Amino acid sequence: MKLIHFKLLMTAIFWGGTFIAGRTLSDNVAPFSAAFLRFVIASIPLLFMTYRMEGRFPPIQKDKVFYLLLLGLTGVFSYNVFFFKGLRLIHAGRASLIIANNPIFITIASYFLFKEKLNAVKIVGILVSVTGAIVAISRGNLQGMLTESFGIGELFIFFAVLSWVAYSLIGKRAMQDFSAVEAVTYASVTGAIMLFPAALAEGMSTDIFDYSLVNWFSLFYLGFFGTVLGFVWYYEGIQKLGPSKASLFINFVPIAAI
Repeated sequence: MKLIHFKLLMTAIFWGGTFIAGRTLSDNVAPFSAAFLRFVIASIPLLFMTYRMEGRFPPIQKDKVFYLLLLGLTGVFSYNVFFFKGLRLIHAGRASLIIANNPIFITIASYFLFKEKLNAVKIVGILVSVTGAIVAISRGNLQGMLTESFGIGELFIFFAVLSWVAYSLIGKRAMQDFSAVEAVTYASVTGAIMLFPAALAEGMSTDIFDYSLVNWFSLFYLGFFGTVLGFVWYYEGIQKLGPSKASLFINFVPIAAI
């Protein structure tokens, strides 16, 4: 197994845990507050890593600001708001099953936008991995899973999928000018700034004193493992393998989230 494949597999495992951590937070921490604190926690080590690697914070050219804003808006702001709102309404396993559709949308979009080859092997790989995720989550009871209603919680998670697809595709363009660490760092900081006013409006400044030790542990897990390691390794995968191949590992997420 190549190192990048190992990193992507570990990323999927870390992200499987984010559904459990997010579900744990959902009863006590409001969605905007959870998302904001996740990326504040993530931004601290990311800024340190960027500075240590470069010896400074790389300057951002004016024509690159737009892409970084889009990364923050899609992968940090909108994805996490929909993610946490969805987990307040449905269980982690069902949410992760919806997320398993990511590779399908990313592969199709990459075909049209970047002319990535859509060959039979890639199509079969998607079908096999998605089928495997469905069987694992349903524990073989496909009929029971399909009879569950599709409500607002599922819709929130579906919008999270669309946000992540956009983040993955924009990231491919952004990393023509930035390293994976730089792209994730600037996206995290930008997204945290976007989330801050909404988090304050939710009452974070007073609610934060009531968070339990389990809440803080979950936030740390989301920030460090789910974001610092997960986002950076995922973007390294996009750099080396392309969006469609890197996204295939997302199908291990539902298995890790069980």
